[in-house]
Amino acid sequence: MKKINLEELNNEELWLGYSDIQQELKKRGLVRTNNMVGERGEFLAIGTYNSVSGLPNLQAAPEGTQNVDALSRKGERYSIKTVSEPGNTTGVFYGIGERDNEGVPEKKFEYVIVVQLYKNFRPKRILELNWETFLKHKKWHSTMRAWNLSVTKALLEDAKIILDIQDQTS
Repeated sequence: MKKINLEELNNEELWLGYSDIQQELKKRGLVRTNNMVGERGEFLAIGTYNSVSGLPNLQAAPEGTQNVDALSRKGERYSIKTVSEPGNTTGVFYGIGERDNEGVPEKKFEYVIVVQLYKNFRPKRILELNWETFLKHKKWHSTMRAWNLSVTKALLEDAKIILDIQDQTS
């Protein structure tokens, strides 16, 4: 793969190049939105599940489906969240109930896939949590008034590790 020397580009060329890359990713069907981190995570999760023996084959859920990003052939619903270095907290899950609600919320998906990325967009780790494990580890985000997950030691101990690639920072 030919590497582009970005240092040779002026500021305007760099901005326009970024736009060109976004448009090409959309044209190839690799992304559907402008959320590049989230799109990268979904691409990696679905690609990994479809290429690893023993994992269900996934396809992208229809755009706009709340909390569901992929579906298995058996109809299982997967929510995919991506965390990029240096962060360890996912985006939020809406519609799972309020903080003070008693009881178990309505099941919105069967599994959560958490994709952790290095700063360079290379995969670091892919984790899978079932609904019960999600409920155990969810945290309330008071500003967003929704739930999220933090990748902690406890979560890593309870999650199914699908992929774990260490030290791919270069």
